[in-house]
Amino acid sequence: MSEADTSKHQRIALLGVPIEIGASQAGPLMGPDALRTAGIARLLEQLGFQVDDHGNLAIPAVVNDGPVPANTKFYDEVKTWTRALSERAYWLAHSGAIPIFMGGDHSLSMGSINGVARYWQEKGRPLFALWVDAHTDYNTPATTITGNMHGMSAAFLCGEDGLDDLLGGLPRATIPPDQLDVIGARSIDPLERKLLKQRNVSIADMRQIDEFGVAVLTRRVIDRVRAKNGVLHVSFDVDFLDPSVAPGVGTTVPGGATYREAHLIMELLHDSGLVRSLDIVELNPFLDERGRTARVAVELIGSLFGLQITDRQTPTNAVLPEMGE
Repeated sequence: MSEADTSKHQRIALLGVPIEIGASQAGPLMGPDALRTAGIARLLEQLGFQVDDHGNLAIPAVVNDGPVPANTKFYDEVKTWTRALSERAYWLAHSGAIPIFMGGDHSLSMGSINGVARYWQEKGRPLFALWVDAHTDYNTPATTITGNMHGMSAAFLCGEDGLDDLLGGLPRATIPPDQLDVIGARSIDPLERKLLKQRNVSIADMRQIDEFGVAVLTRRVIDRVRAKNGVLHVSFDVDFLDPSVAPGVGTTVPGGATYREAHLIMELLHDSGLVRSLDIVELNPFLDERGRTARVAVELIGSLFGLQITDRQTPTNAVLPEMGE
């Protein structure tokens, strides 16, 4: 059975996560509906997937059940979102679907990846995270300059100190720093850089992309995941792209990836057959140009799930295993 055929037997679960209080600008809460308007469900259905749109996550009243760490803006609000999303992400993964978490700012990954990692840990398979982002998001309350919690999501994922009570009594399913790969980084805070070096996190910055190309760097990640019989979560921040390609983001950094480089990463990830969950974050329609960034994001998601110009054999000729294997 070819990879194109296997999509007909797979389900994708869309979940909007309209959180923006982890970031510094208003607007990301409109991201999920912008992706819907740009045709994300229709495109995935055309690729042969059964798509279930679970709407937007709603949270109960904000929980105030403990001290607030210093240098964490809107901590109680982010905490409440994280707990609700972690539980929902766990059950979506458990359902056998491939969850796509549509943000929303990058603080949502504290919940989405925690829930997915919990599921895969129960299955005995290591979860790797590919952080496609202009930033590494590896700040802690002790290192952050801004206090914005979307910049702490990767550090929380890897079990760094400072946000230990964020999940309350829910399981915290951390991954080792050597199972985190960052690609596209071009803005890292000084203390954050020091912590990343101490943890030996793999970072492919824009200099490495220029020097070696995204194909070499992406295949390096794929090889590492496959060698450990792992699965891959992709956390895609649209600010990975150059602002000329994707202007609809509140944290633009010049010198980002091209449209073609981003598509190649997604195509290679699809060929690998390893991706089991996805975040698409920091889309800010308020700053966009007539839906341009939302359309680009949907096109990239299409490439991740098998959209191609011509029918071709993939380099790996991989067949996607059933969920849970």
